[in-house]
Amino acid sequence: QLTDLLQQYATAFRDPMMLQPPEWFKAFIYCEAFLQLPFFPVAAYAFLKGGCRWIRTPAIIYSTHVATTLFAILAHILFHDFSRSELAGPQTLRERLVLLSIYLPYLLIPLLLLFTMLCNPHYKHVEKRKRK
Repeated sequence: QLTDLLQQYATAFRDPMMLQPPEWFKAFIYCEAFLQLPFFPVAAYAFLKGGCRWIRTPAIIYSTHVATTLFAILAHILFHDFSRSELAGPQTLRERLVLLSIYLPYLLIPLLLLFTMLCNPHYKHVEKRKRK
């Protein structure tokens, strides 16, 4: 049933990367499974608890990693010649922009997190440790 849903998505939005991912896309999937997903509960804890300045460095690493992978994915969507693909990919500019709009939030949210970690005074403040 999930495979049917995936097939419907790939057909409706002309996203062949979901059904036959290129090798570089598979690498991103493994990064997501083993690096990004473990970050979520840690980040959820830190942000829900509040006041956890230690989340700044992991959040910067996470957000820059995700943004970097998304730039590659978005460039592939915009510039790849999908006419050579076995599965139907986006052919028109409109189809490419529709597919791009599906992936775009996965770039914007990490960029917002990065901006918050770099610019919010709460996370920029470094506590000085007291000498004994």
